[in-house]
Amino acid sequence: MIIYKSREEIETMDRCNRVVAQILAELKGQVEPGVTTADLDRLAESMCKDAGVRPAFKGYRGYPCVLCTSVNEEVVHGIPSPKKVLKEGDIIGLDFGVVLDGYFGDAAVTVPVGRISREARDLLNVTRESMHKGIQAARPGKRLSDISVAVQTHAESHGYAVVREFVGHGIGTALHEDPQVPNYGPPGRRERLVPGMCLAIEPMVNVGGPDVRVLDDGWTAVTTDGSLSAHFELSVAIMPEGPWILSEPYPYGAREAHA
Repeated sequence: MIIYKSREEIETMDRCNRVVAQILAELKGQVEPGVTTADLDRLAESMCKDAGVRPAFKGYRGYPCVLCTSVNEEVVHGIPSPKKVLKEGDIIGLDFGVVLDGYFGDAAVTVPVGRISREARDLLNVTRESMHKGIQAARPGKRLSDISVAVQTHAESHGYAVVREFVGHGIGTALHEDPQVPNYGPPGRRERLVPGMCLAIEPMVNVGGPDVRVLDDGWTAVTTDGSLSAHFELSVAIMPEGPWILSEPYPYGAREAHA
């Protein structure tokens, strides 16, 4: 069942996602060769305490950490470890969420570690662009799968593969609500988009094939062919004016008018 949010609830979610965005921005600044993924997790937990918010992931279905840190061929849900030392040329996905006043915020970004290859940089750029193509399609009157096909079309037009096993989701007073938001599929299908829907749109895009497998830790998903993978995510509210990226000032289609 889809839970529609009031303007007041969406504004609370905006405040929540602003904390997520701020902490992710600070974490990005700490990514460099020699840093461990456990270092980043400790920093994220400390910043949650300073901000007066609860980490969304720690304890969720038994997940042991505040951050998900996915390096290179790791697609999502990488568990931070003091043994995982970042190296020049790596890419790392930082997936992070918090709870504020009973509402969840959730976002992810994949960032370079030092200087990276052209292949890796192109993957990051296209995955980020694919997310924004999906957000642009998240307008009242369209269908849920219009988001999906926008993501898939952009990624595949650049020769990349979209992961099928993991998808975006609704978000609100729970981290994962209905509906699921796949990153693939035909247009014009599924639920109609109406104001009050809040969605986490999150493409996971691989240089190689789309297939993934989960490691023995029960969490870390990796590409089956060992190819690089990138992950970007933003929480978005469907508003009458268009999609509102929660953590940004205005609905997506109205930002220029208010600049």
